[in-house]
Amino acid sequence: MKQVIALGGGGFSMEPENPLLDTYVLNQSRKVKPKICFIPTASGDSDNYISRFYNFFEKQNCTPSHLSLFKPPTRDLERFILDKDIMYVGGGNTRNLLVLWKEWGLDTILKKAWEQEVVLAGISAGSICWFEEGVTDSFGGELEPLECLGFLKGSNCPHYDGETIRRRSYRELVSEGKIKSGIATDDGVALHYVNNDLSKIVSSRPNARAYKVYYENRVNEIEMETKFLGDWY
Repeated sequence: MKQVIALGGGGFSMEPENPLLDTYVLNQSRKVKPKICFIPTASGDSDNYISRFYNFFEKQNCTPSHLSLFKPPTRDLERFILDKDIMYVGGGNTRNLLVLWKEWGLDTILKKAWEQEVVLAGISAGSICWFEEGVTDSFGGELEPLECLGFLKGSNCPHYDGETIRRRSYRELVSEGKIKSGIATDDGVALHYVNNDLSKIVSSRPNARAYKVYYENRVNEIEMETKFLGDWY
């Protein structure tokens, strides 16, 4: 089955003392010791970001690695990616991520990996990149819509409760028809898609939620059922 786990915020980079979301991501692989690969393109391959990834995942039952497009590990990126069980995309500048991925052919390779049941996961930029459209500050200044990869239908807005202008900006863009209807996620919330359909919504924080935002005579925001992972582990 094809899987995408889109984190609106949280995980090792935002909640280093709260392993719930990252443990959930690891558990979605069918492998006993999954190979998980971090893609830090959106942060310009931040050394600090990469170090935080290893600091967390080296302590877990998995085999971590990372993929740099500035210092590629191999010329055969397709073989490198298809050998992994989970691809975990970091946050940062989504537009730069998409431009570099398309130049290197990663958009095509990652789609192939997804179709071959490699789990695709990511936070912030690594969340919205999988949808048709996303809300981004990649251009500088105000939040704007951005056309993304389109593996998943609709739009996505992360950090819905973590950044004060997110909710207002996303609602306005949907209301004005500048972005497709979609799902907004608070920090600490992950959308788990299976075979293109939203299977479940999970969170690392008891009060974090996801919201369906759409336009029908007016902009509507509907709170969606979210499962707190602290009740599961």
